[in-house]
Amino acid sequence: MAQNKNALIRYKTIDKCLQNKYRQWTLEDLIEACSQALFEYEGKETSVSKRTIQLDIQMMRSEKLGYNAPIAVYDKKYYHYEEEDFSITDIPLTETDINVLTETVSMLKQFKDFSLFNDVSDILQRLEDKIYAEKSHTQPVIHLDKNENLKGLHFLDEIYQAIIKKVVLVITYKSFKSREAQQLTFHPFILKEFNNRWFLVGKTKGSQPITNLALDRIEKIDYDFTIPFLEETFNAEVYYKNIVGVTVNQGLYPVKIELWIDQMNAPYVITKPLHHSQKILQTNEDGSIIVHLFLIPNYELERLLLGFGNGLEILKPSNLRKRIVRIIEKTYQRYQTDEI
Repeated sequence: MAQNKNALIRYKTIDKCLQNKYRQWTLEDLIEACSQALFEYEGKETSVSKRTIQLDIQMMRSEKLGYNAPIAVYDKKYYHYEEEDFSITDIPLTETDINVLTETVSMLKQFKDFSLFNDVSDILQRLEDKIYAEKSHTQPVIHLDKNENLKGLHFLDEIYQAIIKKVVLVITYKSFKSREAQQLTFHPFILKEFNNRWFLVGKTKGSQPITNLALDRIEKIDYDFTIPFLEETFNAEVYYKNIVGVTVNQGLYPVKIELWIDQMNAPYVITKPLHHSQKILQTNEDGSIIVHLFLIPNYELERLLLGFGNGLEILKPSNLRKRIVRIIEKTYQRYQTDEI
């Protein structure tokens, strides 16, 4: 990355030199200018070889970076731009550039609930103005699913800052099962997004297990600066390795799960695995498949499996199969009523 940065500094320096029509530029002059520019950037002497600048000029002349710089040599020693007022900083955006920038801006805007977005908001505004100037009415071709009306999103940045600064939170929280809100002293570790909902993951005490709180159930956030923050190493990749979603049932271990997937749903499961542990055990003549997962069963997994309807059958383990059967039976009974 540093080498790429240095190359860009050299390109800009050469460009600036060749824009100066009141001076003649030899290869040695360009080497000296680039060396000085790199010294100002790095704060140390940097050796720039003759070969490096020659390759830089060749690169600027080519189409690889989109410059196509009209760099010519006269009197066999002086470099200049053949085109008046040419500069590599004035290269017009291609249609591909515009499309990429449009989608990049669109994706970055998904993080507008964080204060870190403020640091780039002005840049994004300038990018949008540039895009519009180059090609008006450009429509995004990527649409990211996001629920703007989800409660609790305004807490995102406050929690993010608390995690970074290791501040203990006092959270007024009302779960779906509780009649009254309760106050929790909470040590925040990470923010986790799943299925278009945000969760705060952390602990209430050092002796308590990891807990996740849905942001849409948080009513109020305060701080307690008198309690030392729990200095624990929390590895989200390890913690969530064997589950789907956010619910980690304490005391349970991953189990082998075998699923039959019908012909219609098999291609989707093959191309988008249900979990990274998924392995195909068998492909049947009718196009159906049997897959193996290594997971801790939880609520989110059950919802995922039930979403396939009759296109999926749980073969193993028996206790998970029986639980899903009970859910399906209750669903069937509900639809037997004549009341609408």
